[in-house]
Amino acid sequence: MGASDRTLTSIEICAGAGGQAIGLHQAGFSHLALVEIDQYAAATLRRNIDRRDGWEFEREYCDIIHKDVNEFKPLAELEKPIAFLGGSLGEGDLDLLAGGVPCPPFSHAGKQLGKDDERDLFPRMLELVDELKPKAVMIENVRGIKDDKFQDYRDWVVARLEGGLAKDPQTGEEVKYEGSYTVCGWEVLEASDFGVPQLRPRAILVAIRTDVLGDTEFAWPVAKPGAFTVRAALDESMRARFQHFVDKGGALGAKAQKYLVRWEGQPDGIAPTLVGGSKKHGGADLGPSRAKAAWKVLGVNAMGVANSPGEVEQKESWDRDLFRPEGPMLTVTQAAIIQGFPEEWDFAGDKKTEKPLPGKTAQYRQVGNAFPPPVARAVGESIARVLRAARPVGQTSS
Repeated sequence: MGASDRTLTSIEICAGAGGQAIGLHQAGFSHLALVEIDQYAAATLRRNIDRRDGWEFEREYCDIIHKDVNEFKPLAELEKPIAFLGGSLGEGDLDLLAGGVPCPPFSHAGKQLGKDDERDLFPRMLELVDELKPKAVMIENVRGIKDDKFQDYRDWVVARLEGGLAKDPQTGEEVKYEGSYTVCGWEVLEASDFGVPQLRPRAILVAIRTDVLGDTEFAWPVAKPGAFTVRAALDESMRARFQHFVDKGGALGAKAQKYLVRWEGQPDGIAPTLVGGSKKHGGADLGPSRAKAAWKVLGVNAMGVANSPGEVEQKESWDRDLFRPEGPMLTVTQAAIIQGFPEEWDFAGDKKTEKPLPGKTAQYRQVGNAFPPPVARAVGESIARVLRAARPVGQTSS
């Protein structure tokens, strides 16, 4: 067995509905654990891993853990991975620790409280790095963390990984840290550069354990030429939604034909950033006022999320969902396509069995909070190249 054939293992915290997990899976990583606090997102992970072709490794060896990551003890509580590892996970065994830690502490849409926000999970992520000593680390967050006001915080994160002097975020005192990683960069990548029809800049930190990196150079992924647009992403599914009613004929069919022609005549372009919204506030919509205006130009009503095609007829909601002056609303599936999810990925949140949130609200929030799979894949492939290059031919275990 050559180095390129060896299984690359990963653990992901704050896994959400699987955006990063899908991308890293496509990049060649096999997940040993996916940790997520939200019950709907954890159910989505279970549902898809149990059903999808290509996820056989995860079905057999991956723990899907529904709990607060602050209570996650990877060296003690993993169960399914034992059969693959031949025992408990040990320090240094893991290839990649990844996570999209919560963005509200650093988001321009929030108060940007940073270290003072109780949702800041960078400290926990770094504790897990200390515990696991993975060969590589990948942390995703919003672009706002690159703002000047967070320079000291970023310096502290880097010092925790590489070693060196930095101000402790809580005390403000300079502390000298020991570190065993090389930070390969903290770059802002734009989702639309990687085949996602959406403006979604994300700040991504990649660190490789220095003894693993050696003389190998980590190369950030290069943007793909050309842009994948909203029309290219949604045209087939949008036409199908209208055509169902066109085929019925009569007044309803004529109305559907009118709005289908209108959809076909709308300008094309890249979507604004989808947002997941807050659990403290009402139902789902596609973003703040500026985003709604951008969606309107593209012929989409962004004031809410449409019922699924099967529900529209049952609820007679075609006027609400399809025949709006601003254009049709997106279904959860269409929003997921805009986020870069595979079309077959479906989202848990059924209102009959998973209360208290209505189905599409719980589902849409998973989509809006996700890391686009194509971006995760691109970064994951760059990390995988380094890890495979670092392994002597014939090595089959850490």
